[in-house]
This record gives sequence, structure tokens and C-alpha cells, in this order.
Amino acid sequence: MQGKGIIKFFLVVMLIVTAVQYLYIIPTSSKEAEAEDFAQEQSGETEGEMYRAQRAYFLDSISDQEILKVPGFKSFTYQDLKAKQLNLGLDLKGGMSVVLQVDLKEFLFALSRKNKDDITLNKAIDQASQAQANAQDDFIALFATEWQKVRGDKKLASLFSSNDALREDININSSDAEVVRVLREKANETVQLTYDLLKKRIDQLGVVQPNVSLDADRDLILVELPGIENPARARTFLQAAANLEFFHVKRVDNAAINALVTLDQQLDRKAKIEAGRDSNYVEEKTVRYDTIYALDDLGNLTNEIASIDTTEEVQQTAGPLFSIFSPNTGNLGESVLGIAAEKDLEAVSELLESPEVARQFRDVVFRWEESPLPGAEGEAATDLYALYQLQMPRSGEALLTGEAITNTSSGPQPDGQIAVNLSMNSEGARTWARMTTEAANDNNRQVAILLDGRVVSAPRVNGPIPGGNTAITGNFNVQDATDLANILKVGRLPARTQIIQESIVGPSLGAANINSSIMALLIGFGLVLVFMLFYYGGAGIVSILALLLNLIFIFGALSSFGTVLTLPGIAGILLTIGMAVDANVIIYERIREELRAGKTERNAVTDGFSNSYSAIIDANVTTLLIAAVLAYFGLGPIKGFAVVLMVGVVSSVFTAVLVGRLIIEWWLDKGKSISFWTAPSQNLFSNVNIDWMGKRKLTYAISGVLIIASLASIFTKGFDLGVDFKGGYSYVVEFDQDVNSQDLRDALATPFGSEPTIKAVDSDNTFNIVTDYLVDQTGQIDGKEAQDVVLEALYTGVNSVVGGNLTLDAFGDLGADSGTHVTSVSKVGPTIADDIKRSAFWAGGIGLLLIFLYLLLRFNKWQYSLGAVAALFHDSIIVLGMFSFGWGLFGFNMEMDQAFIAAVLTVIGYSINDTVVVYDRIREYLNTYVSRGKTEVINAAVSSTVSRTIITSLTTMIVVLVLFLFGGSSIKGFAFALLVGILVGTYSSIFIATPIVHDLTDDLEAKSTTDVEKASPVKA
Repeated sequence: MQGKGIIKFFLVVMLIVTAVQYLYIIPTSSKEAEAEDFAQEQSGETEGEMYRAQRAYFLDSISDQEILKVPGFKSFTYQDLKAKQLNLGLDLKGGMSVVLQVDLKEFLFALSRKNKDDITLNKAIDQASQAQANAQDDFIALFATEWQKVRGDKKLASLFSSNDALREDININSSDAEVVRVLREKANETVQLTYDLLKKRIDQLGVVQPNVSLDADRDLILVELPGIENPARARTFLQAAANLEFFHVKRVDNAAINALVTLDQQLDRKAKIEAGRDSNYVEEKTVRYDTIYALDDLGNLTNEIASIDTTEEVQQTAGPLFSIFSPNTGNLGESVLGIAAEKDLEAVSELLESPEVARQFRDVVFRWEESPLPGAEGEAATDLYALYQLQMPRSGEALLTGEAITNTSSGPQPDGQIAVNLSMNSEGARTWARMTTEAANDNNRQVAILLDGRVVSAPRVNGPIPGGNTAITGNFNVQDATDLANILKVGRLPARTQIIQESIVGPSLGAANINSSIMALLIGFGLVLVFMLFYYGGAGIVSILALLLNLIFIFGALSSFGTVLTLPGIAGILLTIGMAVDANVIIYERIREELRAGKTERNAVTDGFSNSYSAIIDANVTTLLIAAVLAYFGLGPIKGFAVVLMVGVVSSVFTAVLVGRLIIEWWLDKGKSISFWTAPSQNLFSNVNIDWMGKRKLTYAISGVLIIASLASIFTKGFDLGVDFKGGYSYVVEFDQDVNSQDLRDALATPFGSEPTIKAVDSDNTFNIVTDYLVDQTGQIDGKEAQDVVLEALYTGVNSVVGGNLTLDAFGDLGADSGTHVTSVSKVGPTIADDIKRSAFWAGGIGLLLIFLYLLLRFNKWQYSLGAVAALFHDSIIVLGMFSFGWGLFGFNMEMDQAFIAAVLTVIGYSINDTVVVYDRIREYLNTYVSRGKTEVINAAVSSTVSRTIITSLTTMIVVLVLFLFGGSSIKGFAFALLVGILVGTYSSIFIATPIVHDLTDDLEAKSTTDVEKASPVKA
């Protein structure tokens, strides 16, 4: 073998690099052991929420400490070393995964100088937002499309050329296309900056090995936070804009209250007229103010009750505003305009944005307080929020913003309150000194500090504050203050982010997945090793060494790439083991043929390897094409599966073909012999002589029946569409008692508003519950996040089924190890669902096209490409039909999701792998036996490869069957699709792809007669 030196060099380099990757584990494992001891000491537990929190705290505290120093090279922190190790995905470790969409609506308004009053611009942006829910294009492209529909004679340049930041790129004469190009460039910069700042924020969150990636083509940011214990806290980090603003508070006086009364009356008359009533119709309501709270020295409300008035009543006409908003009659201090219940905040805000407000309140902006009013001493907080009226400067922007903040910290104040301390730059310090001076000189007026449009603090200013240092207090606990300080330290996001997909997996479910996956990996690998020893004898030992080396290289490469290993990734490794055997089988079967033909052992090895390269290259290139398509179109775990598959294919070829040959020739050079069979396997498949093509009409009929049955099931019964394809919330709930699925479905119908989809998971009393309840809701509902409202509805139904003894906190604890509780939850919005459907369609179509073109290039005949693609359609339809037919009949989850699409594409890759090996031998025999009849030559070619086909299918079936039996419920459907696909793919290579080539190819005519024509094709 030429180039032995190069192969040895690369082998040594790869071994060294891989060894270094594994050595990184030692120092981090030591620190993690310390973290476990610390957590156990602090919590007194060996598991549970407190234990996990203390462990995470310890690891967070040492994340930037040096724990390894390589002399003469560099030092490594814990975070550095963890980044160089193989990351476990959420399904193996537990944690949270989200897909964030960067919201560019406000970005466009800002570039147009906040021209929200332009009707045409508003219409184009609104229509683009609606289209985004079902489109794969980016927002700017959608905006450009919608603008062309509504623009009339208006040009985009008229809206954007007045912005100073765009004047170098846009003028009043710029075309719409030029403006869109500039907007796209600015949008790309904004998305990239949002992504960069978000990564810095996540670093402050204290999560070990977070995974953050940007899909710039669709303005999406994918975030995985393994081991996260508090999803609500993570959502705040990911979505908070961190827009810090400082305003003067405008005092509330009689004029302001009278303006409110006038406003309410105007709104009342307007509503009556719109409703068709007489404008003089009067509906009275009694408004009662009972509790009067005292104010502290800073003018903030306290929980101290100043007085209680239970008799005095204020009688007034209640219009649309006063029916949901109570004005300040003097008992709420001088800065609060009034109060409203949490559920009414959005409605009050909408009324205060009506045109009538501008006539009653000039240069004023209304903002709600962040926290609700405190309750009486010893009682919980109320659900009432205070509304402030703030003085809006003529510029229309806050006098001071977070751009001036240079540093932040958190800590207790002298009065015991936890505060966020701010330091400002020189310009900010001057502005803050001027603001506080003006406030102090105006009878110690209050200054409001806003975060993302909510008042977090409104201190009364007793004197100027020079130096640019101040503190924010707002009923923070230590964790809240620390988080806010970290968010403000990173800075304001240039664009808001919105969660459109979310998945949370509890640590107990992750641990179960790890255990089942490791068992599947070990059993599958062990069975393959036993088979190779049984069938190939001494050569089987070489294949075992190559497989072990293959696994070592795969895990080392995945670690160096920073790949996240998920359940589909484990499946990819198992599949790689099966497919790695394929290269050995192709080589060894060819060597066995050469030995049977009477060649010496050395010549048989040399010719066997040389004659195998073509089939191995073709088979693995087609698999790489499918993996590349998956990597491009897949999201999250599917992309990880594709990366594992690509790494596995490359590593398998290197170890099986090059290293394997190196080992065998080294052994032969020592003068020793090596066997390629055992006594039971020596003559298996050696004299196959079957008229394969004579049975093609029968197999065509069988395939036709299977395809018709599959299509009938697909179009009548359909599929169990998973949440990936239809959107919605998906919960896995583990019960501690026997539960009937129909009872559960009936109990959830009322809180969800419709019956959810409920499927039993293969473990006892565990159900997957899917609902589209509130999946389109992006904002808050009565002050709560939509996902919290959905969880409460789920809790209500489940609690009624189990006897009413659940608490919401215990039910929603994903880390719980007992009791009825949620073990995982995921949310897929319609944008992602449509995106996945389109990606699946394009992945399948492009995969088939690439295979067609490659085979056309490789075999130079369109008949081969057509036969292969027809076989792939045949395989895909039957697999789809089995999933449609088996839905609800088999005792495991058969929903169509991303993993299923990955399985179908993998089946395509496997099937084409098998087909290409057969094609390669057909091409060889057609060129060798040119005087024989077409049917005879093709039959001989298929017979010569049937041993490889059966053995490869058998070994791959072994590992996939183990995956199906031991891989856990979340991957059973994936494994089942592979099992069906392997069976059908093996069948179609012989009975569909090859017969099509036979029927579409003209009969061969003899070109010459040679001695080789008389030799048996099987022994060639």
C-alpha cells in the first residue's frame, strides 16, 4: 500500500489530538466532584432542587478561575475546559432550549424616525408581521414584498432619508430596492449585535456549557441552557430589552384628576355613540376607596396603613376608563395618577393612547410601576398597580438612558433594602446631576427610573447627586438584584427578542435517557463485535480494532467541534457503527472472492482492497450528501445528528479502509497468516445463483400493493403530527397512580377549551399531552406569561383527575423524583412549525436531487439515477405508510416530528448506500462480460453482492433493534422508522432499483470474445 507513512502520520496526529481532548476531562471532573461535596454539605441532600442549586452556584463561582496550566503554553479556566468537551444535549442532561426571533418591527420604526403615524408604513409592517408566522423569508424581505403591495405612489426613501444615520446611504431619490438593501444591511448588524450581547448575558447566567448559535438567514437565535433550574429567570435574561430610562415625575394635582374625569366622559360618549346609544344615557357606579397607605421619605408607597375609611363613597359616572381604573383622590401620594388591577393594565394603557388624551395631557407619558402595591402587614401583595405620569422632554426621549451606564453591582443598602448600584460616564454624570438638582429645587420632586417601560424606582430627591453614582431599589431579592445588575452591565439589546419555540426537560428524564442510551450503545456494539468474530475470524479482530478506534475518533472529534450530543446523536453513533461495518464487509467479502478464485493471501488482500474502493467511496459520498442536507435544513438535535453522521462516515472510512489495511499488511509482513472466515461461515453465499431479474414482475406487483396501501393510509388516516409540525404545547406528565387517558382528556377539555391530544408513553402511567391552547399568544395574559397560564390550565385538569391533592409548584417541578409532575415541556410556535415543514420538504427534495446528479455523474447513465431515485421514493412512501397505518395501533409513540424526518432521510442514505454497491458491481460486470446477455450479467452481479447486502443489513439491524428495545420512549419512533427503512431499503436495492436499470437498458451485444468471458462472474 502506497502512502503508509502519510497514513501513520495522520493516525499518530489524530491519536494525540484525541488524547488531549479526553485529558481535559480530568481537571474538570475533579472540580465537579468538589461541587458535589459542597452541594451536599450546604443542602444536606444528595439530590433535589436545593442540591442542584448549590452545585450550580459552586461551579458558577469557579467558572473563570484557572484550574489547569500547561507550562510554556497557556492556562485554562473551568469554563475553557468545559467548552472543549463534548456537550450533552437537553434530552440527556435536562435543561432549557429556546428559539428566539429578533423582532425588527420597532427597528424599522426607529430607522424611519419612529414614524408610527404613517398609515402605509404601518400597514406594510403589520402585514409583514402576519406573513412572518407562515413564511421562511426574513422580516426585511417580507416587509419589502408587502410594501410593494400597499405603497401606491409613495417611495421608501421619503420615510428613511431623514434619518441622520442613513443619510450617507440613502437620499430622497434612492429607489425602493436601494433602501431595502440598506435596511437589510442595518438589520443584519442589529441581529448580529443582539446575538453578541445575548451571548454575554448568558455568560452572566451561570450556566455551564451553554450553546448559542445564530441563524442569520431567518433572524433566529438558538439557545440551549443545560442544567438550568429556573426557566422564568432564563426567560428574563433572554427577552429583557434592558432599556433603562430616567424621567422627572409630574405631580398629580386637581387639574390632572379633572382631566381624567373629562377624559372618561369623552370616552364614555364616544363608546355610546359607537354602540348606537343616546349620548346622554347615564350608567352610575359607586367607587369606594377603603385603605389609605402611608408614604416613606422617598415618596414610595409602603405597606403601612395610614387610615381606613369604610363609610365615605365617591359617586361618579363610570365610563370606559373609570370602570377599570381608580383615580388618585389624594391617598396615593403626589406622583401616582391612579391604580388598576393586573388584568386591566393593558386595557387602561390602550385607552390612555387614544387621541383624546393628547388634548387633556400635554408633554406627559404614562408608565406602570413594576411591582404591585404591597398588602397590609403580614399579608401578600395586592394585584393592584400604580400608574405614574412622567414629564416627557421636547425631544420625545428620556433625558438619561442606560447608554450612560459604565458599571453595575448589587448589594444591601443601609436600610436593609437590596439595591442595584449604577456608575455613569462623564456625560451621564452631568445629566444626572442636572436632573437631581432640578428635582431637589422643585420641592424635592421624585425622579422615576424605568426598566423596559416599567417604573422600578421613584425616589424623592432631597439634594443634587454628583459623581454619576446612584442606586435602584424596587423590592428586589438578592438573586433579582444580581440578575438585573448583570443584564444592565451587558447593556440594552438593540432589538427585542421573542421566544417562538421552547423546550424544557427535567433532570430525572435526562438521566433516564442517558442510562438507556448507554445501555443501547454498549449492547449494540457488543453484538456487532461478536458477529464479526463469528463470521470473519482473524479479520474480525481487525474490524473490532477499527471500530473501537472509530468510536474514539468520533467522540474526540465531536468534543473538539463543540458538538452537542443528543438522543438523535446517540442514534447517529449507533447507526455509524452499523454503517462502519459495511466498509469492512465490502472489503472482506471481496477478499474472500479473491481467495476462492485461487489467489495467494497477499494478492487477495491487495486486490480485495483495491477493488472495493469504488463501492465504498460511492456508498459513503451519498450518505454524506444526505447528512449535509440534514445539517443545513435541520434545527437543534437534528443538526447534531447530521454532524455525528458526517463525522462517523469520515472516521469509518479512515479506520476501516486505511488503518484496517495498515494492520492487516503489518501482520502479513511479519510472516503470519490471517483468516477471513470461520468454519461455519466459509462457504456461506459462495455459490448463489438466483434469477433475480426473472422475479421482477412479482416484486413490482408486491411493491405496487405496498405503495397503494401506504398512499391509501396516508390520504385517509393521515399522520399523528407532532408538535413540531402543527405547533402547540407538549407536556410529558408522570403520574403516581393509575390514570385513564379518556378521563384525563375529558378533564382537560374545559380548561384548555378543547380536547388535547393524549398519548401514552411506554413507561407506566406517563402521558404526552399536546394542546394548541394559547400557542399564538406572545404577550402577557392578566400579567402572566402565556406558558404559565397554560401550565395552570394543565394543573387544573390533572388535579381533578388525581383527587385534588396536588400543588401547582410540586406539579410543575421538572426535577421532582416522586409524585405526579411534569417531566418535560416544549412549545413550538406556528412560525417554527411552518419552518420545520418547509425544511422537511426541501431537505427531502434536495437530497433526492443531489443523489440523482451524483449517480448520473458517477455512472454516466440516467437509467441508474432514475432507478435509484425510484427506489428511494418506494422506500420513503412505505415508511410513511407504516407510520400512518401504525399510528394508534402500536404501543409506542409514532408521531411525525423532526426526528422522524431525520429517520426518513437516513433511510434514504442507507438505501442508496446499498443500491450503489449493487450498481457498482453491475457496472463492473457489464464492462467485463460484454458478450453475455444483459439479464445473465445483472443476475450474476446481484448474486456476487448478496452476501455483503445481507451481512451489512443484519449488522445494522442489530444495532437499530437494540436502539428500539433499549433506547427509551423518546427515540422508539425514530428507531422503528430505521428498522422498516433498512428492511425495505435492502429489498428495493435488489428488486426495484436494479430491475428498473435492467428494463431501461438496451441488451448488450458482444464486442469481443476473450477467455475471461468463460469464467464464472461470481469468482471475478
